Amino acid sequence: MHICIVYDSGYGHTAKQAHAVAEGVNRVAGCEAQLVAVTGTIPWESLESSAAIIFGSPTYNGSMSAKLKQFFEDANKPAWAELKWRNKIAAGFTNSGAHSGDKLNTLMSMALFAAQHAMVWVGLDLKPGNASSKAGAQDLNRLGSWLGAMAQSNMDAGADVAPPDSDLRTAAHLGQRVAEISRRLEPVAHS
Repeated sequence: MHICIVYDSGYGHTAKQAHAVAEGVNRVAGCEAQLVAVTGTIPWESLESSAAIIFGSPTYNGSMSAKLKQFFEDANKPAWAELKWRNKIAAGFTNSGAHSGDKLNTLMSMALFAAQHAMVWVGLDLKPGNASSKAGAQDLNRLGSWLGAMAQSNMDAGADVAPPDSDLRTAAHLGQRVAEISRRLEPVAHS
């Protein structure tokens, strides 16, 4: 079973997050991640045959990148017109320089796109980390999202040091969760 990770990355931070999501997918026996950068040739047939599609984008000015938005618009002809992604699992991840950075709006836009394609959205199954006096920035889901994996990268830090390990582990957790749910629902997803 293959799971596609469709993403855009302006400075390499979101690409690093995409690779962490792929690592999580690959942890599940029988699942293989396929990274699809929206700046390259889009393998529409591979997306159609995948068990799940996980979307990723940096959050710029409180929204997804223009390149991922263009991918969404380009998907109308090959996928939406005939609802070719119906019942396919979907999920999302995003990164921004600020701790909030309005990342929730980016994830909500992704979830709405998935709903318009009759996809089944999967969020995180993690309670917020870093939410008590005994917690810390090393916790999974340290930014407290349920809708998808969020990461924060200091704007003056390169992709060699950001996002932090906890955010990458959260992304991997999302990838693994999507793969596990896809395995569980495999016969349903292709009916």
